[in-house]
Amino acid sequence: MYWPAPSDFVWGEPLAAPDTWLRPGLVMTFNLECPGCVSRGIPFLKRLHGEFGGAVHLLAVHTSFGHRLLERGAVEPTLLKFARDFARLPFPVALDLDGTLARSWQTEGTPHWLAFAPGGELLRSVYGSQDNAQTRLQYLLQEWTGRGTEA
Repeated sequence: MYWPAPSDFVWGEPLAAPDTWLRPGLVMTFNLECPGCVSRGIPFLKRLHGEFGGAVHLLAVHTSFGHRLLERGAVEPTLLKFARDFARLPFPVALDLDGTLARSWQTEGTPHWLAFAPGGELLRSVYGSQDNAQTRLQYLLQEWTGRGTEA
């Protein structure tokens, strides 16, 4: 399983690979040049953090997969400014400079969501940021945590 090295985390604390997780987690691959990622994906991940924060791992991975391949020096400063100053992200952000992570998890593009069980089993792989994708992910996190399921 490919996972970002600690040096690939540009914002927040590095997150160990899912096979070490004691709680479930959700990883979103995204790119700053992806309108759906910036306008729907990132805000949705922030909302999930507000609702499920300590109960699940959340990570955003900026990938070049499906986008321009740029050197780290051309990506990291902008990504850091976005995470810290613009979006004020409450979860870690890692770089997948050459798209290795995205390809290894067979993502379809950006945004793409990977939902992992504790111990690292990939339970869901969901492409997109539209309402249908968000609803499926929201329900999954509610099921995992037992939150938001009361009638």
